[in-house]
Amino acid sequence: MSTLKVWLRVVRIKFLLASIISVCLGLAINGWQNKTIDIGFAILTFVGVAALHASVDLLNDYWDYKRQIDTETKRTKFSGGTGVLPEGLLKPSQVYKAGIVMLIIGSAVGAFFVFERGITIAVILGFAIVSIYFYSTRIVDSGLGEVFVAIKGAMIVLGTYFVQSSHITLEPILAGVVSGVLSSTVLFVNSFPDFDADKKHGRKTLVIVLGKEKAVSAMWIFPVIIYGVIITSVILGVFPIISLITLATMPLAIKFGVALKQHYQDIERLVPIMQGFVSFGRITGALFVISFVLDILLKNLQ
Repeated sequence: MSTLKVWLRVVRIKFLLASIISVCLGLAINGWQNKTIDIGFAILTFVGVAALHASVDLLNDYWDYKRQIDTETKRTKFSGGTGVLPEGLLKPSQVYKAGIVMLIIGSAVGAFFVFERGITIAVILGFAIVSIYFYSTRIVDSGLGEVFVAIKGAMIVLGTYFVQSSHITLEPILAGVVSGVLSSTVLFVNSFPDFDADKKHGRKTLVIVLGKEKAVSAMWIFPVIIYGVIITSVILGVFPIISLITLATMPLAIKFGVALKQHYQDIERLVPIMQGFVSFGRITGALFVISFVLDILLKNLQ
C-alpha cells in the first residue's frame, strides 16, 4: 500500500464529509439570511475544519493503539479504528506527530479568524483545541464522546456562520444542533461492535454507560431530536418550509433502527447497519444544506 493511501486511511477521509457538510450548512444559512459570502474566508474555514477533524482521528487512532483497544477489537469498515498501527503501516510516533501538526494548522486558521472576528471565535477555538486533544482519553473515558461530537458539529455550523456574518442568530444555532446530532448518531451506532474492547480498557461510550439493550432503545432519541428541531423550526418560521425535504430520510432511520434492535449482537450484520446510518447522516445533512440553497434560488426567481 502506498504511503499516500496509508495516510488517507488513517485520517478517515470518508468520515471527513460530516464536517464538510457542517461547513456547507453554515455557509448556506449565511447566504440565505445575508445574501453574501466571503470566498476567501470560506476556503480557510474548510481548511481549518478539515485539519481539526483529521487531528481528532489521528490522535484517536494513536491513543486507541497505545491502550490496546484497536489490537483487541474486530475491525470493520466503520468501527475498530483504521488498523494502520496494528498492521505496522505507520509508527505510533508518526501518527501522534501528524495529529499535533493538524491541530496546529487548524488552530492557526482559527487564530486568524480570532484576529478578524474577535472573542466569539476565540471561545469556539479554545473549546476545539482542548476537547480535540483530550477527546480520546478524558472525554471518552467520561462517557461524553457523543456529547462532544454533537457540540463539535454545532460549533462548526455556528463558527462558519459567524466568520461570514460577524453575528449570531437562532438559525445557525438550531441548524448546528441538527448537524451535531447527525454526527453523534453515527458515532453512537458505530460504537456497538467495539463494546467489549472499549469497556475492558476503560472507555465509556454511551453504549457502555447504558448497556447494549437500553442503548438500542435510546438510539431513537437521536432522530427524534433531528426531525423534531427541523419540524418545529419550520412551523415557527425559523427554517424555510422546504427544509422538510429532510424528512425523506425518515424511512432510512426507521429501517436501520429496527435492524439495529434485531442484530446489535452480531458484528457481521452490524456492518450494513452502520453503513446505513452513515448514509442517513450524510443524506439528511446534504438535504438540509440543499433546502437553504433551493430557498435562495426560489426567492430569486420570484
